[in-house]
Amino acid sequence: MNLQLLFPVTLSSHWQRSDACTLPEHLQSWLLDPDSLTARLKTHCHQFRVELLGQKIEPCQVHEAVADIPAGEPVLVREVLLYCDDKPQVFARSLLPTASLTGAEQALANLGTQSLGQVLFNNSSLERKTIEIAEFDLTSSVGKLADDLQFNITHTLWGRRSIFMLENKPLMVAEVFLPGAFAYQTIARSVTKPRVAHG
Repeated sequence: MNLQLLFPVTLSSHWQRSDACTLPEHLQSWLLDPDSLTARLKTHCHQFRVELLGQKIEPCQVHEAVADIPAGEPVLVREVLLYCDDKPQVFARSLLPTASLTGAEQALANLGTQSLGQVLFNNSSLERKTIEIAEFDLTSSVGKLADDLQFNITHTLWGRRSIFMLENKPLMVAEVFLPGAFAYQTIARSVTKPRVAHG
């Protein structure tokens, strides 16, 4: 299947602050991890790769707008799949305001199959703002993506998004864990013990 035909997947959901969510304990360690997701995934597999679904410049949509990236601002939308040993683990959607793609940051518009996260976390100026959490059901756009990837979907999908400041320039990265991702692997044992996440 030509996955590029699925672009853009988009992510419409009710995002909320992580401290307002009750998350299963095992999911907290993935959703609230402030460090590089790419680096963490690489520790779980022999081969890590990025597949670019597509990217294009368009106005920021109202449902994705935040204080740092207002509705209507031109953004470069980039969607990718992150694979571990050829198994899709994560769908990621990034919004890169064209106003942020100046100077050295122009290179972010031409990453291709490089990991955006790896580039970001190699920059000492990087600051991550509040992590927001969302749950996606099987009828959501990312749920349909998972279906197109021929996953056997038995539970809702969880995702997170953050605003990053790179050289004081904002960009947004949202990541949704696909069915069977490492983040869910203790779901049967831990789902009975939810607790409120703090911070």
